[in-house]
Amino acid sequence: MAKLNIVLHEPEIPANTGNIGRTCVATGTRLHLIEPLGFKLNEKAIRRAGMDYWKDLDVTTYLDYEDFLRKNPGAKIYYATTKAPQTYTEVRFEEDCFLMFGKESGGIPEEILLENQAQCIRIPMLEEIRSLNLSNAAAIVLYEALRQNDFSHLERQGRLTKYEWK
Repeated sequence: MAKLNIVLHEPEIPANTGNIGRTCVATGTRLHLIEPLGFKLNEKAIRRAGMDYWKDLDVTTYLDYEDFLRKNPGAKIYYATTKAPQTYTEVRFEEDCFLMFGKESGGIPEEILLENQAQCIRIPMLEEIRSLNLSNAAAIVLYEALRQNDFSHLERQGRLTKYEWK
């Protein structure tokens, strides 16, 4: 079964990474963290970020962007940025693609964006708004990629606790 991948380039806020990690666990998505991180991945920091499910997360860390590229040769990467010329709904996400998001204070470095313009995507929003919360942006793009792939490995119907649907 192919899996989607979320990549966080130098994330700064543990709560955002925790929320994204939880979304990854819920969807069977791999999480990739490119250092430096704005927090420590020790037990205390993980608990503070509410990440008690971290043990269930498929997560890999990398020393830097070059290390990430070297360890994922040929990866199809989409770069989420407020600076992109196309929206996230204008591309077709492959089942095993990588969705990269930048750090909260500055996004993905523009040098990386320029090298990958055709794969840069944005979430439409009002012009005067700087950006969405990182964990919200990751969830929006991830669920579009999952939708495009027919939620292939996810439970599509919920169950009531005391009753049954008619």
